Order: sequence, then structure tokens, then C-alpha cells
Amino acid sequence: MSTELLAPLDLAFWHLESAEHPMHLGALAVFDPSPEAGDEEVVNVLAARAAAIPRLRMCVRGVWLPVGGAAWSEDKHFDVRRHVRLVRLPASDFAAEVRELAGELMERPLERGVPPWEMYVLTGAADGSFAVLVKMHHALADGMRAVAIGAGIFDQIAGTRSAAGARRGRVVVPPRSWLPGPRQVAGFARDRFEEFGQAVGIGASVMRASRLDLWADSALAASSSGTRRLATAVLDQAEVLRIRRTVGGTANDVLLATVAGGLRRWIIERGERLPGVDPRALVPVSRRRPGVPPSDGNKLSAYLVGLPVTEPDPWLRLTGVRDAMDRNKSAGPSRGAGAVAVLADQLPSLAHRFGASLAGNAARVLFDVLVTSVPLPRSKLSLAGSPLREIYPMAPLARGQALAVALSTYGGQVHVGLVADGKAVPDADRLAECVKEELAELLAEVLTH
Repeated sequence: MSTELLAPLDLAFWHLESAEHPMHLGALAVFDPSPEAGDEEVVNVLAARAAAIPRLRMCVRGVWLPVGGAAWSEDKHFDVRRHVRLVRLPASDFAAEVRELAGELMERPLERGVPPWEMYVLTGAADGSFAVLVKMHHALADGMRAVAIGAGIFDQIAGTRSAAGARRGRVVVPPRSWLPGPRQVAGFARDRFEEFGQAVGIGASVMRASRLDLWADSALAASSSGTRRLATAVLDQAEVLRIRRTVGGTANDVLLATVAGGLRRWIIERGERLPGVDPRALVPVSRRRPGVPPSDGNKLSAYLVGLPVTEPDPWLRLTGVRDAMDRNKSAGPSRGAGAVAVLADQLPSLAHRFGASLAGNAARVLFDVLVTSVPLPRSKLSLAGSPLREIYPMAPLARGQALAVALSTYGGQVHVGLVADGKAVPDADRLAECVKEELAELLAEVLTH
């Protein structure tokens, strides 16, 4: 694969990273045991498939032009064994050991100068089950791109078209001259003018949305310790869909309201005062076109949504979230303060290099918590003959943030991955339980209306 410049948003993620705030995505996948494969075979299969994906052989190098830019180039000394590792854990409390180690591994920034990803095969469970922790730098992939990479590593047991079948449906476009015609030049100028106007509008929205009434009394506004703690929860997808059918809106509205109620429950249990203003969630939105295979580079925008933790009624929390999301969708993902990622796409490379620190600190005045949904294939997945049982997505923490919530639906369950600052939120496990309890209360409330 030839050298390829990092897209502006990818470059922003690359420069936003610091030792205390590594900018990698993660996923913790738990697999049922298989009599066909031992630990070493699982590692060998994982390593062979990862090495066969060209993007995973690429590292980031500096370039002279554009000034401040960087490019993907093939690592001539690529060794997949530097990236895929086997870790054996005690069998006594395997699940807890996995979560603790996953939190520690998520603390560590990925090594620069080599392809920015790692995978750990975690074994030792008494029943033969095992877990795989995946770390990928956000510059390498957004959620959709990470899922596409995972599709090249895991086996699809049933339910989706093969990659070859998908390719057969593509229309081959004949090559055209690289010289632009008059219409193309005019179109390019018009697009750049529209992008400039869009950037100005987003910048103004960011300024208007910035606030000084920070949620300062909460653990979620604590200063960063650089530590990470991982907690997980499993929700019943059927319950989420039952609520959605009764109330309307989307399944994501139900999940956002569930997170809001879980936070409220957790804050009260900790003896903290409820905030005077509802915390704001940054809800990422993919800008990839439906049905189009994910291309390289991040394609993201986001919505800003108030999480109504001050509202005691679960029903009103849900309707409030649904109304807020409806307003966001009416405006579109490329407008408003949440579209800061779109704004990043309009900035030159030099601005990302020297403005990363300022941009990172600005996150705190825009939102209090990240809540993201990562779509997964509907087919059943496996690795080396071992069926995938659970998969928990993990999102990075921006500066000034102590909690990121990521959700994925697989096998009739919604898997919730909480990544928290280890010192600010040492009771992340209890927060995960509060989210589960909130869904049960919300369902009961909806059924009584």
C-alpha cells in the first residue's frame, strides 16, 4: 500500500493524544470454549488474519508537506507478534481479572512508530472460555471502520453476505482523465465555499454552546489521574425494543434515557447532590453513507444531548431524550456545536498540530460524558471455532472527562462498556449495575402507562 496522508480528522485524533489521555478505541470480546483450538492456536489464527489486513501494517510518519501533516506508510519491519500477545490469568475469578487487566491495558498509549493497534488473548478460565482485548488508535479507525476490520478477523457463522458476494454487486467505473474540466473546477470552488460557510456556522455554534456552569461537584468532573477502570453490563435487547414500540422514538433514545437514569441512581447512592444543570452527552454520529463499505479515515459528527438526571420520572426522562434527539436529527449531523468533528475536517494540518492542546481542553466546556453506539453485524461470529458470546466496546476519555459509555447490540443483548477514570470513578462496577436497574424500572414504568 502506498503512502497516504492522514485525513484532517484522523490527524486531529493523532495530535490530541497525551500520556493521560490515550486516543484509542477498544473492545473486549468474550468467546465460548472450543475443543478444536488451544490458546496458542487462537493466537496464531488471530495473528495470521490481522497480518493479512493491509491497514494493520501501516504506521504514521511525519511529512514535510503539508506542514504539520502526517501520512500512513507501510512498516517495513512489521512483526505481528509485537501486536498480538497471549496473557494467562488465574482461573479463580477470571471475569474480574479480565476487567481489571483490560482497564490497565487501556491506560497505556499505543506505541508510536509502529502500526497503532494491539490485541491481547486473555486465557485461564476454568471452563476454557477466553477473551480478546482489541486496541486501535482513533486515527486508524472510527467505530464503523473498526467493525469492518474485525469482520476480516472473525468468522461469520451465518446471516450475512460474504465479502466476495458484496463485491460482485459493485459497478466498475471506467477511469477518467486526472485533468479536471471547467465544471469540475467550478464544482470544487463551490464545495470549498460551502465548507467554509459550514465551518463558520459550526464554530459559532460551539462558542454559543460553551458554558461556564461546569458540573464541578460530580466525580465525573474530577481532574484526570491517567488511570482507567473498565466496567460492563448486559441489557436485554427485547426489553429495549418493547419500550421503543410502546413510547416511540428509537432504541438509541431508550438507551440514552437508561444511561441518564443510571447516572441519577448512582449519583444519589454516592450521597452527591444532583447537579443544578443536566450533564451533556456527546453522542457520535457516523457520516458514512448507508450501504457503502467503510473507507479509510474517520467519518464522524456528533449531537449534544442533555441527560435529564434531575428528572425523577423515568417516563419523562425518556420523552425528554427523545424530543432532544428529534431536534438534533432535524438540524442534521453537520450543524450545531456537536459537529466539532466536521469542523476539524475543515482545518489545515498545522492547526491540528499546534491547536491540539487547546482543542482537547475545550471538550470540558462542551460536554460531560461520551455516549456512543457501535453497530455490529447481525450474524453470529466466532474465532478459531470458538463462538463469540459477548463484546463490549470501549471509547477513549477526552481531557476533562471521567466517563465514556459505549454500547453494542449482539446476540439479542446490548453490551455496555464503561471506561472510567480509575480514581474519579472507582465504583464503576456499581454504575454499571445502576444502568441495568434503570432499564428494569423504565420498562415497569412504561408498562403501567
